[in-house]
Amino acid sequence: MRNLSMLTDLYELTMMSGYLNENMDNRTAVFDMFFRSREGSQSYAIMAGVDQFMQYIDELHFDKEDLDYLASLNLFDDNFLKKLENFKFTGDIDAVAEGTIVFPKVPLVKVKAPLFEVQLIETALLNLIGHPMLIATKAHRICRQAKGDNVMEFGLRRAQGPDAGTWGARAAVIAGCASTSNVLCGQLFNIPVSGTHAHSWVMSFPDELSAFRAYANSFPENCLLLVDTYDTLHSGVPNAIKVFKELREKGFEPKGIRLDSGDLAYLSIEARKMLDDAGFPDAVICASNDLDEFLIRDLKTQGAKISLWGVGTKLITADQISSLGGVYKMSAMEDENGVLQPKMKISDNPEKITLPGEKKTYRLFGKDGMAVADYIMLQDEEINTNEPLTIFDPKETWKKTTLEAGEYSAEPLLTPLYRNGKKVYKTPTLEHIKEHRQKSESRFWPEYFRLSNPQKYKVDISQALWNLQAEFLKKRL
Repeated sequence: MRNLSMLTDLYELTMMSGYLNENMDNRTAVFDMFFRSREGSQSYAIMAGVDQFMQYIDELHFDKEDLDYLASLNLFDDNFLKKLENFKFTGDIDAVAEGTIVFPKVPLVKVKAPLFEVQLIETALLNLIGHPMLIATKAHRICRQAKGDNVMEFGLRRAQGPDAGTWGARAAVIAGCASTSNVLCGQLFNIPVSGTHAHSWVMSFPDELSAFRAYANSFPENCLLLVDTYDTLHSGVPNAIKVFKELREKGFEPKGIRLDSGDLAYLSIEARKMLDDAGFPDAVICASNDLDEFLIRDLKTQGAKISLWGVGTKLITADQISSLGGVYKMSAMEDENGVLQPKMKISDNPEKITLPGEKKTYRLFGKDGMAVADYIMLQDEEINTNEPLTIFDPKETWKKTTLEAGEYSAEPLLTPLYRNGKKVYKTPTLEHIKEHRQKSESRFWPEYFRLSNPQKYKVDISQALWNLQAEFLKKRL
């Protein structure tokens, strides 16, 4: 991965310069990255992007051309540029593992480092984590509606740039997609690649049958034919069946057909009958054409005979959800005496009020092994599962649940990535990340993943953290 140290907003650098001028640059600060909820579209998310973010941290430095450019802005003095010349991240970073189901307001990344360092990485962190999470979450919604059918990620040509297409495809596979059409992504991350041919292949030949025969001749063991170039039911499927019979005579079995236009429910039902009657019950019917989770749900409801889905534009662009809504907020900072003091943002908008202090989060599970709540605590607090624990809604505090002693378990959400600037975490393989996502998902009731009116998952805070937040709010009055 190339050095992305300059992938930042200017105000991060001006603040860093100001901290240096005020002799605050080496004070330890704690920042939390989390995302805010959006009505109906972000009741949950899939954690992704950690690997890309760690590559960024590993390469974090300023080259001569970077410093020359910054000097040309006539904003920064030599003292600041000299400090950048020797820049190296020296702090601690914890993060939720990729593939984990996560919820609004829960800290996903915690950075504890000198203020000068912790400020620099804000923009890149939100970019490198936020975008893959956005795509992974969209992909997860789509794959759940496919009800176990394979989903192929087809979005590269519609992605907002090469990186978005490649890292987005990786995120989609984490979330449940079986393969990608993106060859670079397949090469970089050892992901299965898939694809057949376009309408232009069929149009390049004198007729459809010739095109199908030529493709079958080139790829006899992987023959999946696009049948809607001219007339799906009167030309495409019959011609595909002719070629499939010729393949079988040569000792090969066809893969199936793809539909890319028209009424996919009706066409797939009719095509299924034709394929079955011709002796090809195992030939798959693949569908594409601006699919998303809602259309796939509707097609399933209508009895569509589709078992393979190619989803492109609306997956890779996270259609209807323009951004994750991730934020990166200070929660603690050393004072002039070196004592870490809690910090909190207060706003007239309740959604923008943050949780103060250095924190940790546990995921609580009932005796049945299913997730009950995420529980955010101050760093020095502990959970004893041999004692009862009463959790409550931070806003509607009368809503309480008591977990009885010995009948629940607690698992920390954050995993150490760096300690004193040194990497202490080895990124698992993509296959292991997928397995982790499947395990994480299996510990939630499906009500939390509904497309409409999902059940709200409990994200609660400890009494001590609630009291600390209340103190800050009281001081404002």
